[in-house]
Amino acid sequence: MTHSELKELLDREAARINNPDFIGRDPVQFPRRFERLQDIEIVSLLSATIAWGNRKMICNNCEKILSLMDHEPYKYVMDEGYEDLPDMNIHRTFFAKDFRYFLRGLHAVYQRYDSLADFARAADIASDETPAWKLVAALNRELAEANCGVHDPRCLPGNLNNTALKRINMALRWLVRDDGIVDLGVWDVIKPSQLYIPLDVHVGNTARELGLLQRKANDKKSVISLTETLREMRPEDPIWYDYALFGLGVDNTLPSVN
Repeated sequence: MTHSELKELLDREAARINNPDFIGRDPVQFPRRFERLQDIEIVSLLSATIAWGNRKMICNNCEKILSLMDHEPYKYVMDEGYEDLPDMNIHRTFFAKDFRYFLRGLHAVYQRYDSLADFARAADIASDETPAWKLVAALNRELAEANCGVHDPRCLPGNLNNTALKRINMALRWLVRDDGIVDLGVWDVIKPSQLYIPLDVHVGNTARELGLLQRKANDKKSVISLTETLREMRPEDPIWYDYALFGLGVDNTLPSVN
């Protein structure tokens, strides 16, 4: 497959998946239910945080989270409603104690900043070559400080030299990409060109089969390598191709590549 044939395939598949019908089958549907920026930010982070495993289970448990917050996420965070939440399982190994931990940190951020976008701007993530990792480093400090110095890796990864940061990169895709189809585009802190691919098993395997990625590990180096390759095809919006790689992987419709 030539470079132009590969780009044509990826563009076609991205356009096929990136359409309004996709929304109801994906966790992106949950932040899209809200209009207030703070609600969108909170639900984006929480929905992305539990976005691993069976998609039906993920969506069911996102519904559970919204119900726990009385469908008013920002109010729930600022009223500290999470402190009265009994112990329970929320999603796989993510429990109420992890939920409380996360929301204490978000409460501390929102006490000082009008939005997470303002927090990200104050952290100057746009000046960094890997803005998502700089954002998580800043958030981890806030979360730990709000929880007696303890780090909870079930909320945000701590191994920032190695982690692919798949879930936060997905949340940032929702918040930053602004084509008006699936992603919300409510942040202007960074540009779509600064986003990195949300690298999971499906996306990684598809990228390797297509010759877009040579490294075997689904880690930070692979995220950077794959994103740099995608930027050569679409410099202003490389993560458009997340839809193509996801769709080809899940649908198992990869062509033979010689």
